Amino acid sequence: MTSRTPSNTRELVREHYGNVARTDGACGCGPGCCGGSATASTDLGYDAADLAELPKGADMGLGCGTPLAFAALNEGEVVLDLGSGGGIDAFLAGKQVGPGGRVIGVDMTPEMLAKARDNAARVGAANVEFRLGEIEALPVGDRSVDVVVSNCVINLSPDKTSVFREVFRVLRPGGRLAISDIVSSAALPKHITDDPTALSGCIAGAPAIGDLRADLEAAGFAGIHIEINEASRSFIRNWSPDSGAEHFVAAAAIRAVRPSGEGCCATAPKASSCC
Repeated sequence: MTSRTPSNTRELVREHYGNVARTDGACGCGPGCCGGSATASTDLGYDAADLAELPKGADMGLGCGTPLAFAALNEGEVVLDLGSGGGIDAFLAGKQVGPGGRVIGVDMTPEMLAKARDNAARVGAANVEFRLGEIEALPVGDRSVDVVVSNCVINLSPDKTSVFREVFRVLRPGGRLAISDIVSSAALPKHITDDPTALSGCIAGAPAIGDLRADLEAAGFAGIHIEINEASRSFIRNWSPDSGAEHFVAAAAIRAVRPSGEGCCATAPKASSCC
């Protein structure tokens, strides 16, 4: 078992994605969510016409799914994007919620934040903003968000329990979670868990499905659905050739809801800000 500390993990991930931002995704990475293909996002299901309207550099090909496809955003909603990167999902969400809505992107990598803010300024995205912060301690107020989305980011966190508690805190009662991420369907072998490139590459930190569900339930979420995309194993094989990672992890669509009304107090942890 690796002796890597949470601080080590964050710095490793921050350094890796800082390099990705500085090189516009052409980081020469081996394993991981580094795209490496001009069609990486359309291959995942993003609409080519939507991508064509994004500012240059917003689509970095770093995802493993299409969370906005099942987030069911409505005009006027407030959306939080965890690990917003260059801004692809934040900008697309901004169009969906319209001028009466608002999108907040949070990223812990200064280089990514600078890129996203520059992109927002260039296209005049008045309803999209980007904040520096870690997803385990979100710079967002209690019960201020309608929807939380994320794409291939939470697996990178060394403290996923805190991530979901924070997501629950910032969601309004009745708010929902829609994320695409990597999960483990079998115990990962040591040659993967101990490999730092497999960690920053969205593989080694993949949570077990049972652990993911337990974290969501402990945070207070209801209506939990975890849908594995078996076809994703083919692109995961390309992320980490010859490692066999595709036999242990896959992409998943993950949905959950913060209960509304007084009933949520019965299911949420006592320390939560449910009521």
